Amino acid sequence: MAPSPARTPDARLTAALVAAKVTGMAIRRLGRGGGTAAPGLIAERIDPNLLGKIARRLPAGTVVVAGTNGKTTISRMLADILRAHGLRVAHNRSGSNLVRGVTSALAGHASLSGSPRADIGVIESDEAAFPEIVRRLNPSVVLLNNLFRDQLDRYGELDTVAALWQSALRRLPAETTVVVNVDDPTLAAITEGIAARRVTFGLDDANPVYLLDQIPHAADAKTCRRCGSDLRYDRLYSAHLGAWRCPQCGAARPPLDLAGVAIALDGVEALSLDVARPREARDALPLHIAIPGLYNAYNAVAAAAVATTLGIPDETIAEALRGYRSAFGRVERVTYRGHPLTLALVKNPVGFNETLRMLTIATDGLIVPALIAINDLAADGRDVSWLWDVDFEMLDRGAAPLFTTGIRGAEMANRLKYAGVSPERITLLPEDLAAGLDAFVTALAEGAPGYVLLTYTALLGLRQALADRGAVAQFWEQ
Repeated sequence: MAPSPARTPDARLTAALVAAKVTGMAIRRLGRGGGTAAPGLIAERIDPNLLGKIARRLPAGTVVVAGTNGKTTISRMLADILRAHGLRVAHNRSGSNLVRGVTSALAGHASLSGSPRADIGVIESDEAAFPEIVRRLNPSVVLLNNLFRDQLDRYGELDTVAALWQSALRRLPAETTVVVNVDDPTLAAITEGIAARRVTFGLDDANPVYLLDQIPHAADAKTCRRCGSDLRYDRLYSAHLGAWRCPQCGAARPPLDLAGVAIALDGVEALSLDVARPREARDALPLHIAIPGLYNAYNAVAAAAVATTLGIPDETIAEALRGYRSAFGRVERVTYRGHPLTLALVKNPVGFNETLRMLTIATDGLIVPALIAINDLAADGRDVSWLWDVDFEMLDRGAAPLFTTGIRGAEMANRLKYAGVSPERITLLPEDLAAGLDAFVTALAEGAPGYVLLTYTALLGLRQALADRGAVAQFWEQ
């Protein structure tokens, strides 16, 4: 076999990569952060085509992971699986998922000549950045997990994001594979008829413990995208996700290529499930993962679906997920001042509802004290009216004290009162996150556990306080 021809040196690409690496190193040495975005921003100004140039040189291509909820968890699961298979993975593991963050990640995995030190890319994508990231990377696989209302002041209404995604998906070539959660009616609709190969997944478990009686107030896709009639559900798992159908025009959830079945939730510790492949003559893939919640069952099936599409053996998938540990803030467990704390990111109505649902089921009504930290900075979304779409009413039956902090801690305390939570159970703590955390921990009984539910910038701020105290590693080091 003849050797590959030498690649022509690209001075502009090299200059951009040098700038990215120097910038990242300087930021980290100065203690100003992890250098997860600024290096990419600077590199792009020098070579706007850097992202595509490096992506094209990855031997196994790239996987782009998108969704309102779960994308960080899924991309980490998938990266772990691929590494267990012996592949070198370029991954924006810190969760910096705009174009600049993706550029920073790929630049960090490349030599100064632009040769990637990886075999495959696993790229988590922000919802708004998805069309541009897909255009630049030309991925071999796209994973679509769900689409919920999130940060209205940034993304707009759900249909706005869906239309942008649909346009990007229609431009994908037949060689691309789109792995899609068709329990979501919107995702099923926007992937219908695309040129790319479509692989479908969802849940197919009839256990009534995991089913909702009616579609929640916070659900977004309640009507048929073909005829506008109200959808009906044979099984409703979360928000608007489930086995849906339209009684008017006959539209329905497509058949599942991979289905999560035999789900078993172990409180706030773990979950088990089987991934069935109804359209193939293959045994189900049993999975056990040390993360809780029905929403993580979706995430696990999604990761397994992509890995299966890439030809990874079942045994490798199962073993890698057995050793999976939560990403920072995604039901992350830390110990601080002798107290076991569970940190959970909550950033939109559906995600908040699922977290509350998990905690109340696991603790028989949230019997463990909780701290809720709400910020309204740009990365959180300035509009916090979404708090009124969260079903905090499920907390009115509990007895544990609830504490609020953050920039909008007072708003959160007010929302709890309107949800019927007894005022005696509600304590408004200082707005400062570090002070709020310390006050919360001080109020706990000796050695008692606590839950901490946080919006995005509150999570970053509180984890920084924990890192400064030596309780956790910096998130970009994990």
